[in-house]
Amino acid sequence: MKGTTYLRRYWQLYALLVLPVSYFLIFKYGPMYGILIAFKDFNFFQGINGSEWIGFDGFREVFAMPDFYKTLRNTLMLNFLDLIVSFPAPLFLAIMLYELKTVWFKKLSQTILYIPHFISWVIIGGIVYQVFGTQSGMINNIITSLGFDAIPFLTDKKDWLITYLAVGVWQSAGWGTIIYLAALTGINRELFEAADVDGAGRLRKIWSITLPSLKPTIVTLLIINMGNMIAIGFERPFIIGNTAVRDYADVLSTFVYRIGIESGQYTIATVVGLFQAVVGLVFVLGANYTSKKLADQSIL
Repeated sequence: MKGTTYLRRYWQLYALLVLPVSYFLIFKYGPMYGILIAFKDFNFFQGINGSEWIGFDGFREVFAMPDFYKTLRNTLMLNFLDLIVSFPAPLFLAIMLYELKTVWFKKLSQTILYIPHFISWVIIGGIVYQVFGTQSGMINNIITSLGFDAIPFLTDKKDWLITYLAVGVWQSAGWGTIIYLAALTGINRELFEAADVDGAGRLRKIWSITLPSLKPTIVTLLIINMGNMIAIGFERPFIIGNTAVRDYADVLSTFVYRIGIESGQYTIATVVGLFQAVVGLVFVLGANYTSKKLADQSIL
């Protein structure tokens, strides 16, 4: 009875949930039915129900493919390096922006940092080739005009890897600062005032007040990023990559594109997608479990 009374009294709040819940049911849970393709010899004309059931034969075929292990290695490598390079960048930027006292310069800096997030990866790819191209790139034009050899930013594997990571930081770091800035605004200002009384400098306040206050946010974002370790976006490696650096640029998302879209092997593509989802779930649960253990130890 209490639940029914509460529902009638605050029905407007429940009504607000209709659209988001419907979205998840239709576009997130509904497509899960397609997972059955991983266990069937999918025929486009026969449909999912009409296709022959093959059980785990699709998984055996995928795990026997050398290209699968190469793309899996590249996916883990790029995501791990992204975690090391790109994950701390928004945190450092947010702290620097928070410490700025000039309001107009702070707002201008935030706007400049946010803009790359709204640029399509197709446009970013064009910018990358215009800036880092070996023959006609702006940077190499300057380098060769000074009498030095051009740097193969996009054709040498190691140079491409550095370029890939740098472009990722440029595109995502500014937008990631929003979460940290929101968390920073929730810090009690009396803590900083007390630190000023004790004679603490700016670096000491950042280390003793700012970073500990951001710990829950950092842990939450780390868990989310760990869940994406096995998943990787399609646009960035596909647009920036090329045949010269395919040993590094070929990842699971581009592998699924080649196998599923170009070759029409939908069963194989679905198997890889399901593999990514399951392993990603394991990473999330593992990171969450580890963070709770560390939190319990810190409390003790």
